Amino acid sequence: MLRYAFLLPLALAAAPASAQSWQVDRAGSSVGFETTVSGGAVTGEFSDWTAEIVLDPADLDNATISARVLTSSGTTGNGQMDSSMLSDSGLNPSEYEAATFVSEDIRATDEGYEAHGTLDMAGTARDIVLPFTLAIDGGRAVADSRYTLARAEYGVGSSSWGSAAAEVTLVLHIEADAAE
Repeated sequence: MLRYAFLLPLALAAAPASAQSWQVDRAGSSVGFETTVSGGAVTGEFSDWTAEIVLDPADLDNATISARVLTSSGTTGNGQMDSSMLSDSGLNPSEYEAATFVSEDIRATDEGYEAHGTLDMAGTARDIVLPFTLAIDGGRAVADSRYTLARAEYGVGSSSWGSAAAEVTLVLHIEADAAE
């Protein structure tokens, strides 16, 4: 479930416009996730991630997004939950150091944009469509995205997890400046 969270932020980071590269403002950005465990809401974030974004809303044919989230940097602030998330049956950072998202197909929609790409997490790669909004003011871009994944589709979690964190919503907020 956490694996999904990493990919979403990366896709959002690619949302900036201007047929050019964007420099992500890490201090103003976040890659987080939300889920439910035993009926209670759980939130968390990944602190170690990178994104390379080339995007111009007027030239989407040349847009690309490439993001990488180090799975070991995931935290909920709850030691027991973090231990499960980072265990061998969880994100398994000892074997799968990073989750990645790569898109070379960004499309405009009535609601904003979609990054069609591949999310690779815990050794499983799947094609996904990451929706995001994008606002550009001068040389500053702000993108937001929410994407819900089923953790079991990526082999995350064991039978003992039951319905805990069956779905994980990636919550991405990316701020970036136009690169010179």
